[in-house]
Amino acid sequence: MSVDQLPPLLLQPLLLLVSLISNLLSALAGGGAGLVQLPVLILLGLPFPLALATHKVASVALGLGATLRHSREQSLNWGFAGFMLLAGLPGVWLGARTALLLPAQLSTAMLGLLTVGLGLYSMARPQLGATSGRRQLSWPMWVVGGAVLFAIGFINGSLASGTGLFATLWLVSWFGLDYGQAVAYTLVMVGLVWNGAGALTLGLQGQIAWSWLPMLLLGSLLGGYLGAHLAIAKGSRLVKRAFEVLALLMGTSLLLRSF
Repeated sequence: MSVDQLPPLLLQPLLLLVSLISNLLSALAGGGAGLVQLPVLILLGLPFPLALATHKVASVALGLGATLRHSREQSLNWGFAGFMLLAGLPGVWLGARTALLLPAQLSTAMLGLLTVGLGLYSMARPQLGATSGRRQLSWPMWVVGGAVLFAIGFINGSLASGTGLFATLWLVSWFGLDYGQAVAYTLVMVGLVWNGAGALTLGLQGQIAWSWLPMLLLGSLLGGYLGAHLAIAKGSRLVKRAFEVLALLMGTSLLLRSF
């Protein structure tokens, strides 16, 4: 089915529903909206470059909705958030500039394998991210942490699929955050700032399906807020389980799409 075959009265509610569900799950687990929403946009008839740019713009509202909810808790260290910004944003810009140059099939397969690996790694370590214990890092360790965030930013800009999951697990395993804290930073910095930069870069390079954006933005905003609320209310244990399930499902989906 393509956009030309679907009546607008059906298309717009469908876009709202897909956006709401995918972004609610993403806000709860710390990533994965692009693994649901982007393929749906393509299935509905948008070419990949147009679907990618449209998804990127819509996903900024996910970060905005989550930021509005997490800001009420006053749980974010804005100095650390600034570090994430400085480390990851250049990678996002570079990734978005090269988004259409990468071999899609190979990169999708590699991302699928890595995403499944993230879920299995988290499942194999039951206590990972259960409690918060910010590690005391030396300067070389900060450099390594920043370099990996740069790499995650590059993937975020170029593929738009599942990189929030990478950022969440890296914040837990390397910096010692619990899952609830890691998801909060991921949604604010990756969902709002990184995706905003990627959306701007892609928007300047190509077209955007403007008539699809209102429902996608509304669903992203509501889903981001509601998912963040659930994560805060239920705690790190639920967030960890949601992360693992979504990582395995979305990683498998990526692998299937690569063949």
